[in-house]
Amino acid sequence: MSQAHDGYEEEVLGKAYDSRLMARLLRYLRPYALQVAGAVVLLLLASLAAVIGPYLTMIALDEAIPSNDGGQLALLAIVYLAVTVLVFVLQYVQALVTTWLGQRVMYDLRTQIFRKLQELDLRFYDRNPVGRLMTRITSDVETLNELFSSGLVTVFGDLFMLFFIVAAMLQMDADLALVTFSVLPFVAWAAFVFRSRIRSAYRDIRHRLARMNAFLQERFTGIRVVQLFNREDADLGRFKELNNDYLDAHLRSITYYALFFPVIQQLTSVAIALIVWYGGSAMIQGAVTIGVLAAFLDYARRFFRPIQDLSEKYNLLQGAMASSERIFRLLDREPAIRDATVTRRFPEGAPGEIRFENVWFAYAGGEDEAKGRRGAEGRRDWVIRDLSFTVAPGEKLAIVGHTGAGKTTVINLLMRFYEAQRGRILVDGIPVEQLQLQDLRARIGLVLQDIFLFSKSVDYNVRLGSGTVGGARVAESLEAVGATPFVERLPDGAAQELGERGASLSVGERQLLSFARALAFDPGILVLDEATSSVDSEIEARIEEATDRLMHGRTSLVIAHRLSTVQGADRILVMHHGRLVEEGSHEELLAEEGLYRQLHELQFAGAAA
Repeated sequence: MSQAHDGYEEEVLGKAYDSRLMARLLRYLRPYALQVAGAVVLLLLASLAAVIGPYLTMIALDEAIPSNDGGQLALLAIVYLAVTVLVFVLQYVQALVTTWLGQRVMYDLRTQIFRKLQELDLRFYDRNPVGRLMTRITSDVETLNELFSSGLVTVFGDLFMLFFIVAAMLQMDADLALVTFSVLPFVAWAAFVFRSRIRSAYRDIRHRLARMNAFLQERFTGIRVVQLFNREDADLGRFKELNNDYLDAHLRSITYYALFFPVIQQLTSVAIALIVWYGGSAMIQGAVTIGVLAAFLDYARRFFRPIQDLSEKYNLLQGAMASSERIFRLLDREPAIRDATVTRRFPEGAPGEIRFENVWFAYAGGEDEAKGRRGAEGRRDWVIRDLSFTVAPGEKLAIVGHTGAGKTTVINLLMRFYEAQRGRILVDGIPVEQLQLQDLRARIGLVLQDIFLFSKSVDYNVRLGSGTVGGARVAESLEAVGATPFVERLPDGAAQELGERGASLSVGERQLLSFARALAFDPGILVLDEATSSVDSEIEARIEEATDRLMHGRTSLVIAHRLSTVQGADRILVMHHGRLVEEGSHEELLAEEGLYRQLHELQFAGAAA
């Protein structure tokens, strides 16, 4: 079997029961200790009430009927009916309480996971597929919901039921009870065999489901490529293979269940036959009454139901342990980038200076490994190499270079999406690692080449639900970047829902909204990362006109591939393989006949051709 999807597949299942994981799961019940205690008490009462029925039957057969006592018989019937109604009410309330418990615990857990995912750095997301992270917060949490609402507490009900039935049978007739229990070794053997088989089947189901989900995610995300190259039939064939593997795993699981339950039913029948044989013989000899025999037959049928339930809950426990291990592994992960213990704040009226001092950075190998390469300055995996420059307050600085020169990485380091392995980055004289992440990122307005819009209204996408950005500010930002005309043409104006990733808008219109979003928060520093690379010349001209106005008085950092967009910059940095190789104005760099001039000639010669 190919391992092409290993990055998406579930980890191998661990132990079916892990006391460490279970103890940690139980902590989520602490805020609801009163409800848990109530659910256990309800189960205790329901189990106790459920074993009263056969006992009443015994009294009726041994006392009321032989003595022709109609009053006692009627009373026993009324009590029997009342007990049945009581069991129904207790089980109903208990189901409500345990379901409520499961939902509350899952609400708390989902909130904790979501908070953790928001805290984690981009390096984590580089290495973990989004589909796997979605599985943590959806299907894995739902598996634990089943444990809390249908398994963990209700196990007590099964155990209480077994205890009360065993106690009642031993109290009525110990010899007949031991005869009934003689089939238990066979029940234990069947449960053991079933447990090992269903464990393997469950692992196969999870494994195949993960592969199928990964395949679906890739094909639906890349549906345009699939249709463009006529790969529908080939992909359908591959999906049939994956789907068939998943079906086979489920059918194997169903087969084990189909064998296990009839085996338990058969052993139940054997136990009943033993009761009839041994109890009937004892009754003929006068050692056992007809009422005791009838009660034992009823108890025997009830005795094996909890055993079946407990065997089924093994599969639930297996899944819950695997899900909890994955969830806790995520929750235990510490963000590589976080606020310092003692942070500094920007001084009032901070001018907006940016300074890089001898910065080195490598993406590959992880933070710890990269730190170990501090002396390896000649290695090829350094993306930024000994980079130093300063952007003065109010200055418009442009960074250009070939693809892969490290231009976008500069922005990632400035925003602290990643941490430099060497050197320092300062904003207004404060090292970025000493600033609160929220303060740093609130001070910088960033417009990316890869535009992301939420499937909500224009208004929401500009202010992102912030209460500090009012409708007037949204309108002002839209007007400033020239987006007002197309927004007014929308059926609902700024209230128009845009669909997933703003699918109802053109690339240029989406880019204009991303500009308006950055400007709505009135940042002191404006950063544009290839922000006009996906728009046509007309929209680019409108954006350039608007941004020239808006950059006035702000420190601006422009990352560009098209040199036509940076000719008006105060200063241009030219990067090559992570190093700063040239610096100056457009005219100065053209006069040097260096890399900038080569890039300029290539681009404008291509445009002229």
